[in-house]
Amino acid sequence: MGHLTEDERSELLAEVAARRARTAERAAALARDFDDIVTASADAVRDDEHDPEGATIAFERAQVAALLADARAQLEALRLAGDRLAGDDAGRCEVCREPIAFERLLARPASTRCVTCAS
Repeated sequence: MGHLTEDERSELLAEVAARRARTAERAAALARDFDDIVTASADAVRDDEHDPEGATIAFERAQVAALLADARAQLEALRLAGDRLAGDDAGRCEVCREPIAFERLLARPASTRCVTCAS
């Protein structure tokens, strides 16, 4: 069994679930924003060289796409964190196998390394 108490493990699992819910909401909103930008740009002039809005639309699309990719990566990291916390070796550093401080896991539930190894 890992070094975490059952209360700590429960608190961390609740935190991971709450963060996943917030991140899923953010990803859904970003996906809607991206779809709106694509729809709006479909009706726009195709000549970006002479279209004063062309670069702005492309920038907005790229920005939202990057934010959406980040949100999806965070969702995956939080899913993996939940899996680790449910396992027998919860809260152990992947490098040195020493315990990761509860406070670090609470602040950054997706952490896979202790402070020493992360430095």
